[in-house]
Amino acid sequence: MTGRARAGVLLACAAVVLLAAWYAGTQFPASAPAPAPGSIRLGPEPGEDVAAYLHRVPGELPAPGTTALALVQFAAELPDPAAVVAVAGTTPVTVVLRVPMPRVQTALRFEPLEQGMPVPAALDAARRRAQQQAATDAQRQAGRAAEVAAAEARALADPSAPCVLALVVQAERSGLDAVAARPDVRAVHAAPAGATARELAVAPLLPGQVQRADPLPDDGPVPS
Repeated sequence: MTGRARAGVLLACAAVVLLAAWYAGTQFPASAPAPAPGSIRLGPEPGEDVAAYLHRVPGELPAPGTTALALVQFAAELPDPAAVVAVAGTTPVTVVLRVPMPRVQTALRFEPLEQGMPVPAALDAARRRAQQQAATDAQRQAGRAAEVAAAEARALADPSAPCVLALVVQAERSGLDAVAARPDVRAVHAAPAGATARELAVAPLLPGQVQRADPLPDDGPVPS
């Protein structure tokens, strides 16, 4: 084979490879990378001015007729029945449980809610899972941390205890507006439309955070 013929064969092979790559690209376009978990924060930034946060979140609600996930934050921890009333008209997805203790830092316990189950029953099941986790924490920890976890477990064992700090819900704009107007609700912080639960980083405002979203004191006695 002459040099000219060899070059022609190589050019033809290269053309076939390029054509195959173009065809594959048109038939099987590259998919967009999945959004990173925890890439959308719902709740104040660390150290954020509370008044400024409460002022900005209404502007992040979705457009009318649009459904979105949103973090419903309560002015104080609520018992299950009051939390159900506060988010009526929405679909609760995740509950954030916290046992309030004066000047004692307690855990935020995030529990997904079983879909298709009545909301009161789903909240009760979530509270019982959180109670079991608190009891486990009390056994594996020591000192003050163990005492706090044991006190949390005792509180979470009581179905009437006010332990619901916040709920992630899904609803249209009108439903979120209705929730935001209810007396027990402190703020409704919506995610962008189309966001999924795996993309959320949830950090609800605590009732004791009234000026800045800073850590609360942890120098009080643990209830016995």
